[in-house]
Amino acid sequence: MLEDNKSYLNDLNDAQLSAVLKTDGPSMVIAGAGSGKTRVLTYKIVHLVNNGVDPFEILALTFTNKAAREMKLRISSMIGESDSKSIWMGTFHSVFAKILRFEAHKIGFTSDFTIYDTQDSERLISSIIKEMNLDKDVYRSKSIRNRISTLKNNFITVNGYFSNNELVESDNLSRKPETGNIYKEYNDRLIKSNSMDFDDLLMKTNELLNNYPEVLAKYQEKFKYILVDEYQDTNNSQYLIVKSLSDRYQNICVVGDDAQSIYSFRGANINNIINFRNDYDDVEIFRLEQNYRSTKNIVNAANSVIDHNKNKIDKEVWTENDFGDKVQISSNQSDIAEARSICQKIQTINDSNLSDIAILYRTNAQSRPIEDSLRLNKIPYRIFGGVSFYNRKEIKDILAYLRLIINSNDEESLKRVINYPARGIGLVTINKIIIAAQKNNLSLYDTIKKHKELNISFSSSVSLKLQNFIDLIEVFKIENEKLNAFDLTKELINKVNIIDELKKDESPEGISRVENVQELLNGIRDFIEDQKEIVDSNDRLSEFLSNVSLSTDFDIEHESEDYISLMTLHLSKGLEFKHVFIVGLEEDLFPSALSYNTRSELEEERRLFYVGITRAKQNLYLSYANSRYRWGKLIYCEESRFINEIDKDYVNITKQVDFKPISQEFSKKKIIFKPKGNLKKISSSALKNSSIKINFSEGDKVSHEKFGLGKIVKIEGLNNDVRAIVEFSKFGQKNLLLRFAKLNKV
Repeated sequence: MLEDNKSYLNDLNDAQLSAVLKTDGPSMVIAGAGSGKTRVLTYKIVHLVNNGVDPFEILALTFTNKAAREMKLRISSMIGESDSKSIWMGTFHSVFAKILRFEAHKIGFTSDFTIYDTQDSERLISSIIKEMNLDKDVYRSKSIRNRISTLKNNFITVNGYFSNNELVESDNLSRKPETGNIYKEYNDRLIKSNSMDFDDLLMKTNELLNNYPEVLAKYQEKFKYILVDEYQDTNNSQYLIVKSLSDRYQNICVVGDDAQSIYSFRGANINNIINFRNDYDDVEIFRLEQNYRSTKNIVNAANSVIDHNKNKIDKEVWTENDFGDKVQISSNQSDIAEARSICQKIQTINDSNLSDIAILYRTNAQSRPIEDSLRLNKIPYRIFGGVSFYNRKEIKDILAYLRLIINSNDEESLKRVINYPARGIGLVTINKIIIAAQKNNLSLYDTIKKHKELNISFSSSVSLKLQNFIDLIEVFKIENEKLNAFDLTKELINKVNIIDELKKDESPEGISRVENVQELLNGIRDFIEDQKEIVDSNDRLSEFLSNVSLSTDFDIEHESEDYISLMTLHLSKGLEFKHVFIVGLEEDLFPSALSYNTRSELEEERRLFYVGITRAKQNLYLSYANSRYRWGKLIYCEESRFINEIDKDYVNITKQVDFKPISQEFSKKKIIFKPKGNLKKISSSALKNSSIKINFSEGDKVSHEKFGLGKIVKIEGLNNDVRAIVEFSKFGQKNLLLRFAKLNKV
């Protein structure tokens, strides 16, 4: 824990220090790329606590679980585990989901409501479109979901939609006059299923705060200090919630960079940060302009590009780092040649691991020739942003069973598994259930339970199959009261014969699906073990499912392998690499042809380019193709205007790269596309509550597979409840149960 002398403040430069010392009143920190934004946020929270602010009164909002975890770990190491856990810190969605579970009864939900992810929402919308006999080529489920998402993020309810002639007319002109009715049915189904989608987590929180003054007052009083990371990425709904919560005390600090506002397609509104000073009185603005990440040439190149934007907050990012190499720009005959050129360049980089290298592109489709070339030359790589683990079919099927056990009114989960593995319940039967459910205003699950009472015409064999399905779920509801998430899931997989079903497919894909199920169990096992280790933890199924629902691609832990990272420019935000390649810098591709309608759209594309440039620490390589295939036709390309916007003092340009045979330097490296190995067994001793012999003493130096090196500060408790408070050098204090703790003496 930190000393009272606050020596930690010595770690800050003058601009960072000023921002941290500002504790009361509204403030905005404009943090240029690589300027230490996370440090300022972390130290500001620490400084608040060290100056007497109750950690329970602090709310810190982030956009990714990864950012929240990193901040928690750092704060924990500085002020201790207990105080850090008392801070409400997490993503907008996770924090507001927590509030809604406390207050759900006020808005017609129970605390066990299901959270629908994007695929669940699309599946439900697709079902509604089909039931309404609408043309699925006109009413595409993804497009309708995006439309509904936009409406919700702008706080437009179903009634609000129908009363807005402009919105209705817009959908009429798009030949989608039934959009409003789909929105209404979709919302009704969610409510009936005791479910919320991601957008509801924000919208319902807004409704709660607007319609229940006592709830608003409760959380205004609770959160006396509010800090918001990446404020430039907030949408209208997030803005309204933050504004409401902060109105009483106005101790709000927002941190962000308008030059990195790149998510308007998700509803982000750059004006939230641009106009922040107009929302509060006496706003103090701090500018973090010193870049610690990149060389002078890279910083100056980025500045020269973003200077072309009109709508921005003035700042001048600078660095004391060396000039470094100039930005390399290469012109290539084709996208294939561009990919080969990148491989050649990678093989000349000798000072780094492959994990220090990233290839960034505007769209996922651009990865194909790059992947082909990397595979050809046996250079290991990994794509970020492809199908994530929890979105794979076999995983979604198992998760649907688990969600149905927790919340039997979850309509989409029921429809997904009622006939998986096949149990003779076909579409005709399911449609009958849907019609009966609508007629009787019941959930699908309750309709099946009461199908005999409701006199639905099923054959005796179908009726038996439906009853067996209900019995299966009811049994596991009882089991859920007794078993942890791992044991329950393992028993479920065995009971419904999912492994046997998957093994029917002997292809590599089928084998991979079996391995994925094994890996799911590994993941749940790891979750359980982590929960067991920490005092007062929760190893229940609902907690695990909540973690899954709120996870993202970057939140999933992976084995430490040396590979090149491939991703879109959007996904690269918040990351950094020694060497960065940005490919496909051509007009109509980057900037996108869709961005030419307005200045604001083109400026966002430029900000996206700025984000890409500022990911690079040492070397930046920009490239474009003079020709590429689109829709099967060879077209000729024009270099992006963004290339010409970079001051020529900071670049070297290479035209028409001359290709030489590529060496097989990387041939010894293996490209690993398989999931992790077989399921590891949990030792029986770890699962029993038997007394154990304690081999540790206070003062012992220990190591932990996750937390690293540490020192036992205190041992307390009796028998099976003996626990050790361990001060880890990197992760601060952890309160661990010794019968489960993965500790070794060093």
